[in-house]
Amino acid sequence: MATLEKIRSKSGLLIVAIGVALLAFIVGDAITNSRNLFGDHTTVAKIGGEKIDYTDYIRKREELNNQLEQARRQNPAQYANFDTQLLSQMALDNLVSETLLDEAADNAGIQTSGSQLSFYILENPVNPRIQEIMQQLNASGMSVSTPQQAYEVIFNPKRNGLTDAQMEPFQKVWVAMEAETSQMIRRQTYQRLLYGTIKANDLDKKALYNDYVATRNVDYAYHPYGQLDPEKYAVDENALRAEYENVKNRFKVVEPTKDVAFIAVSIAPSAADREAARRLAAQTTAVLRDSSAQLSKELKKEGIVLTHKELRAADLPRGMVKDYVLSASRDSVKLISENLKGFTIVKMGRRSQAVDSVQLNLVQVAGGNLADKVLASLNSGLSIDSIGKKFPADSVFAQKEQWITLFNAQGRTGALESSQLDSLFNAGGKYISLMSAPQGAVLAQVSKRNAPVEVYEYDEVTYDLKPSSKTLNDERAKLEKFLDENASTKNFMANAAKSGYSVQNMSVSSSQPAMPRMAGMQSYYPDSRQVVRWVMIDGKPGAVSHIYESKDAMTPALYAVAVVNEYDDFAPLTNNDVNKIVTDRARKSKAGDELVKQYQPKAGSMASAAQAMGVEPQNNPNFRFGRNSQVRDARVMGRIAGSQPGKVVVVKGDDGVYAYQVTSTATEKFPYSEQQYEQQYFQLISPNMGEMLKGAKEIENNIYKFEAGD
Repeated sequence: MATLEKIRSKSGLLIVAIGVALLAFIVGDAITNSRNLFGDHTTVAKIGGEKIDYTDYIRKREELNNQLEQARRQNPAQYANFDTQLLSQMALDNLVSETLLDEAADNAGIQTSGSQLSFYILENPVNPRIQEIMQQLNASGMSVSTPQQAYEVIFNPKRNGLTDAQMEPFQKVWVAMEAETSQMIRRQTYQRLLYGTIKANDLDKKALYNDYVATRNVDYAYHPYGQLDPEKYAVDENALRAEYENVKNRFKVVEPTKDVAFIAVSIAPSAADREAARRLAAQTTAVLRDSSAQLSKELKKEGIVLTHKELRAADLPRGMVKDYVLSASRDSVKLISENLKGFTIVKMGRRSQAVDSVQLNLVQVAGGNLADKVLASLNSGLSIDSIGKKFPADSVFAQKEQWITLFNAQGRTGALESSQLDSLFNAGGKYISLMSAPQGAVLAQVSKRNAPVEVYEYDEVTYDLKPSSKTLNDERAKLEKFLDENASTKNFMANAAKSGYSVQNMSVSSSQPAMPRMAGMQSYYPDSRQVVRWVMIDGKPGAVSHIYESKDAMTPALYAVAVVNEYDDFAPLTNNDVNKIVTDRARKSKAGDELVKQYQPKAGSMASAAQAMGVEPQNNPNFRFGRNSQVRDARVMGRIAGSQPGKVVVVKGDDGVYAYQVTSTATEKFPYSEQQYEQQYFQLISPNMGEMLKGAKEIENNIYKFEAGD
């Protein structure tokens, strides 16, 4: 099929060239005019003094969408549930990184040499567009398998039987790809240089070595806090504020943020909807059993879908459909499945034998008058390998022993029409004219064909059960009534549960792709980016939104949101998550102070401290700073590493109370390796390229102004 598509499309190269050029002119002019007309209103984001334009953002998002579609084709199971709402922010993040890298590379004076460009395009391709160009060439009937061959065909068209006009669109695309690749190389060069600046000095490396070779023999006991009684260890407002100030930097936000209360109503089919589906299944089954009847317009309007299948035995879907089709008699009908998702009915058709692939010799001839001469010569014994010697090379295009797939996993491919296939099989090994037009013809000969296989024909009738209009309207009316009666954030939060709604408390910023199904999770409600937009543009503390709706037909949902607070520096103590963290830390700190007094050893005995904790003392003969699994609390680990042998110490940690006693110290005799500790230093630092590039620059994200409007 692919081979025939190449042949069909080759003659249209000139039309494609004109279309591409015209489209580029129109789009380019529109972009220029819109920039002049709207000015800063097309700025999706700002990084310091640099702006990211909406047209660049659209281009990047389309690139990511194409990559997603390709990934879905290659691995449909892995990417089937990928949320496309993520693409917008992913596109902007990519553009921000590219902008920062380009600016840094410009400032560093980094350029791409001709030899680098040649290597990374022709010998070690790094730009996926090179593969795309090669695919387009092959699809247009020009066989290339390497970038070098592609370059040769594009920029030396006459040597390959082509014209400059035919190759002009490819030349433009190739030049654009070269410019893009040059920029990629500059970015990669700067990244390597930047990472190369993360170097440990001699003191850094020696400190890591000393921490590793210095060991301690430590006896210890540990009592975790567990579930602390909030009444026994009550914390007042002063304690909370003090603890908040201690850890405030953990709650810094990098962009304006708002705390919201969010309601999502997922609408499922009602009992009445399910009963209607059962009646519809029975009605459809009855209609299909009448062999003279077809699906009525009324059934189709109800959402009934009939798909005619024509599959080889090996391609039948596993399960009840396959079991039925393999044994069913012709025109028999069966309700295969009926559940909360809908139903499936199968009406059996005929069984037959069919060839599922055929090998052809193909010759494309340019010019209607020449086709008959070429056909006569081929059927008189002229070899397909010699055709280019007898006829002008720019008038014939031969492809030998090309396999044409007639059936694949989805059924009949349509690569050849039944009449064409019959003509080929009845030709007795002769060439026939497979397709002809005034501009030329395609000649074909069967060189080999597979043995016939069993093919099953049947109609698969499906119905996807979804909420009815009445169910949707009833849920909307209920939510509208609630919002009318609770038009303030305070009432919204206080009365939601009474009305049967669950409220999620979360923080929203402009870079949030959509409303998460659970706070902190990367799983989002469909079509909920529009809620983020309202919150960031119109939502003020105390305000309640109108109803937003997901248009997902199978899983519709209604959304409403109330704004609780807004801030642009640190998430406040009133933030639900912050309050939980701070309250937990303050309570543990208070409990730790009391438990440290309670677990003090008698007569300096480690055993007595462990006994007071109700645990058995443990021993770590090779305690190393930062390299042990028994003590994970960083502050406690540091205290042990700084303690001298002898005294039993009881100390509170973040996760519990520890008692420990250093009994001895030692120094291991390991050789010192500068390279090893250079690598360890880099791993310890774990540099963040994005933050290094960003530095003190502020990023202004306006993406929500361009996405998911009301």
